[in-house]
Amino acid sequence: MEDGKVMINILYEDNHLLVVEKKVGVLSQSDGSNTPDMLTILKEYLKEKYNKPGNVYLGLVHRLDKNVGGVMVFAKTSKAARRLSETIRNREFKKTYLAVCKGVINSDGEYLDYLKREEYRSKVSNSKDGKLASLNYQVLATKDNNTLVKINLETGRHHQIRVQFSYHNHPLLGDEKYGSKGKYSLALFAYKLEFTHPTTKEKLSFTILPKEGYFCKYKDIISNLAL
Repeated sequence: MEDGKVMINILYEDNHLLVVEKKVGVLSQSDGSNTPDMLTILKEYLKEKYNKPGNVYLGLVHRLDKNVGGVMVFAKTSKAARRLSETIRNREFKKTYLAVCKGVINSDGEYLDYLKREEYRSKVSNSKDGKLASLNYQVLATKDNNTLVKINLETGRHHQIRVQFSYHNHPLLGDEKYGSKGKYSLALFAYKLEFTHPTTKEKLSFTILPKEGYFCKYKDIISNLAL
């Protein structure tokens, strides 16, 4: 289905949830500009599909940066939104990312830092006046002095992955804010989302693999992640 220039890829839908792919360059929610955003696009999709008059409820329970593509889940009821938000607070909502970093990372590891958000960007604080940011990563491949990693995000701080990898001297490729401008868009993709259905309690898992930009060089390795 297409809304304007944004193709809507629905991965799952029932009376409670809507799981979709967010494309790179699309906002999670409106920032007041003319940039397309998922919340508005999906509300229009629901109004049209179900012929609903007036406003349509759709709960935004998590976000992806504008230049990050991948899997997102939206809540179609306030009850579902409340329960999904609770799983996020309890760290039962698992988000897994793929990223291409500058330099060679020789082994798997974890980053534990304190992040402090400023007006326009976040930074790692050397003292505990910031918020704890935790992630672990697995090295999948190295090519051309860059490294493909799979990242399990344990906390959800502002720009967390980008800030932490930059602080540890491995900025993501294409990250103009925390690294340097590159040939392609930011090399970060939310490829897997796992959570418990808010009403049926079924364990759900959704995967989308990146196919563009810096990820193209690793397509054979990335394709195995779907197996």
